[in-house]
Amino acid sequence: MTDRSVVVALDVGGTGMKCALVRPDGSTVHTERHPTDAGRGPDAVVDTILEVAEGLAGKARAADLTPVACGIAVPGVVDEARGVAVWSANVGFRDVPLRELAAARLGLPTALGHDVRVGGLAEARLGAGRGTGHVLFVAIGTGIAAAHVVDGSAATGAHGAAGEIGHILVRPDGPRCGCGRPGCLEAVASAAAVARRYAELTGDPVTAAEVADRAAAGEPAAARVWQETVAALADGLATGQALFDVETVVIGGGLAQAGPRLLDPLRVALHERMTFHREPRLVGAALGDEAGCLGAALLALDALP
Repeated sequence: MTDRSVVVALDVGGTGMKCALVRPDGSTVHTERHPTDAGRGPDAVVDTILEVAEGLAGKARAADLTPVACGIAVPGVVDEARGVAVWSANVGFRDVPLRELAAARLGLPTALGHDVRVGGLAEARLGAGRGTGHVLFVAIGTGIAAAHVVDGSAATGAHGAAGEIGHILVRPDGPRCGCGRPGCLEAVASAAAVARRYAELTGDPVTAAEVADRAAAGEPAAARVWQETVAALADGLATGQALFDVETVVIGGGLAQAGPRLLDPLRVALHERMTFHREPRLVGAALGDEAGCLGAALLALDALP
């Protein structure tokens, strides 16, 4: 590894891809974005991923940099050991050997990771969880997922599905989740659930961010939805703390953009739920939407001999 070494990193979402050339120290040399356009089908998305990755490697070489590895993060169920995107509702992947395809196309060692797990890896090692050995990164967006990072490594689970904190049962009589069961945390407290609940109460279709604004301004319906959301999140995090006993909980994703309006009441609610468990430090994510690319790069570097 030299000071000219970089990793080709891609964070693939259902709507867009965030792409970067990342140095081994976590600094970013170059960034770009591309549409995923998942509606074209999974084969077309795979072609775009490979083209973009190859283009990034070419740009690195043109800038007298040396690409040493490639890291790709995707949503859904990911078998990191085999390098296979097992399933993704957002992108349409089913058993895509993405690591093998990218390694063959680029001629570089390649790592494939889950988008939330690599985001957690980056936050634990470079971001808000830096300096603590046990971190739970919770991404609250359209859905809710988590990554449990211990000493800089994110647990994948036996089947590549570790961290599905969004499917903890918090309200048995609650709304039906996309997974088919009623009352999952994701069905009650994700950004999509916040907007849906507010629309049910008021008939007014707004975003979760607007609900947060209206709650802060004292609007009763918005305040009710926000309180329900915070209570459900606190229940989910209390279960997470009972299971994982972490030092730091890092909250990321779209809902975290509410900042203190979410984190302050959430800290109070989580404190109220602690009995003999040690209360974790609760902080907002620090890396924003760069976390996925940075984490994909870290995963690729970790896989190098």
